[in-house]
Amino acid sequence: MARRCDLTGKTVQAGNNVSHANNKTRRRFLPNLQDTTLLSDVLGAVRLRLSTRAIRTVEHNGGLDAFLLSQSDAKLTVEGLGLKRRLQKASAKKDAKAA
Repeated sequence: MARRCDLTGKTVQAGNNVSHANNKTRRRFLPNLQDTTLLSDVLGAVRLRLSTRAIRTVEHNGGLDAFLLSQSDAKLTVEGLGLKRRLQKASAKKDAKAA
């Protein structure tokens, strides 16, 4: 399983461990990924692997639906774009059914 956030694309970063003697050895900074289930008004329950920062951002924007609709396509990953398209199709179908 890739260490990558499904919505924001946050991934592993590289850097150095620096000792007191200023020796540098390579290390990896892993993102804090969590398997979460988010509730969508249109899609229902959606399981995603998100970074904790992405979870906070989704909650701050008012939920998964509002987050996806407010984000531009360039800022979303492939999984995020697919979810956004599913959301737009389902909401259009729901609106057509209600009218």
